[in-house]
Amino acid sequence: MKYDVLQILGVALIVLGGQGAIRQLVDRSNVGLLGWLPGGFAASITVYLVAVAIGAVVAGWACGQAKAVGRRS
Repeated sequence: MKYDVLQILGVALIVLGGQGAIRQLVDRSNVGLLGWLPGGFAASITVYLVAVAIGAVVAGWACGQAKAVGRRS
């Protein structure tokens, strides 16, 4: 069960980070959730891309652990 939750959280990070990064690249003035972050465009795009990377690592790890336990095929 915990691997399912971690996989869902990882995918949610991928979706939120990817959506934010794409929106930021299309319209640089629309910072979205990270409007409070100092540093402008470079800082916010970096945080969005780091969220995507962390989400991918967490989701991949959780999927691998679920397979090792026998919950996935």
